[in-house]
Parts: sequence; structure tokens; C-alpha cells
Amino acid sequence: MSARTGSQRRRLTDADFVLDTRTLGRRAGSMREVTRTVVTPVRIGLDLIAIEEGAEVDLNLRLEAVSEGVLITGTLGADLVGECSRCLEPFDDEIQLHLTELFAYPDSTTERTTEEDEIYRVVDDHVDLEPVVIDAVGLALPLQPLCSPDCQGLCSECGVRLAIAGSDHGHEILDPRWAGLAAKQVQGAGSTSNQTVKQEAEEI
Repeated sequence: MSARTGSQRRRLTDADFVLDTRTLGRRAGSMREVTRTVVTPVRIGLDLIAIEEGAEVDLNLRLEAVSEGVLITGTLGADLVGECSRCLEPFDDEIQLHLTELFAYPDSTTERTTEEDEIYRVVDDHVDLEPVVIDAVGLALPLQPLCSPDCQGLCSECGVRLAIAGSDHGHEILDPRWAGLAAKQVQGAGSTSNQTVKQEAEEI
């Protein structure tokens, strides 16, 4: 939420995620379309998957003047870079989102009756979409991304990726209830072997 306030306090110009609304006017129903590719200045997303810093974000938007502010609708598209939460391998993906957000006019009823962090606002006749994009992408991305829906993950015994390990990959796991008996058998086998060697030495 703090991103909304911080982004709105900086000087705004019609570039990147910032849109100038002056050409739209304030007559309710007036509209303008904007198509723009933005090179994002920051990484946008979650720990394991995100739009990388310097990646291109495609925006296809419609700005519409309404009684309380500027309504932004449209789509966002970008490439993603992630790390699989099961097998830990890097993978590429893409995201396509639909955006709908109202930016309230200064001194409008909406602006006066909402807290600062509850709604976006038109500032100096500009709207800043960066916090909108950050919020939307963060909510849309999975907390535990997968390189593929059927990813088998890693072998719990040796850590190898099961996708490349082969169908015959496995480990002989001894039931811990029999571990003590197995150890005695090994010791017994060792004692028998030592006795046999001793007898053979005596015969020589």
C-alpha cells in the first residue's frame, strides 16, 4: 500500500507507467486508448517468480473519464522468470492480466471518503500505473510456481531430479525396526568369517 503514496509524490511525466490525463478531459464518457511497451525499472513479482528488472511490459489500455475520476481498463502482458518450487530448476513463462482500476479526482467524493492507501488518485492530471501493476502481478502469481503441472520434483533420498532419473530410479530403504537386527547379522557374519580364516591358517 505504501507504494501508492510514494509513487504519487514524485514528479510525474507522460512516460513509462505514467499517463497524462489532460488530453482526456473531465467530461464523463470521454475515452482515450493507449498502447505502450514499458521497460520495467524494477523486478515485479514474488521470490520464486517475477517479471525481471529490464523486461518489457506490454500495455493495452483504455482511459475513460467518469464522474469520480479516471477509469483505467485493459491488458498487461510480460515474460516471467521463475524457479520451480519442486525441482528448483529455472523456467520461463508469461503473464497476461486484465486491469480495472479507478483513479479518483482530487476533492471528489471518492477521494474525500476513502483513506489514502485505499484507492489510487489522479495527481497533477497524471495517473501512475506502476503500483497498480505491482499489486496485480503480485496477486496473480503463484506462491509455489512449477516448471510444469506434472513436475515430479526431487528424489527425497539423493536429491536428483526425478524427471531425468529414469523409471527404475530407487533406493533400498531398510525399515528402522530391523536396523538393529541387520547390524547384528553383519557382526555375526564378520565373526564367522574371522573364525573360518583362523581355521584355514591352522590347517596350513
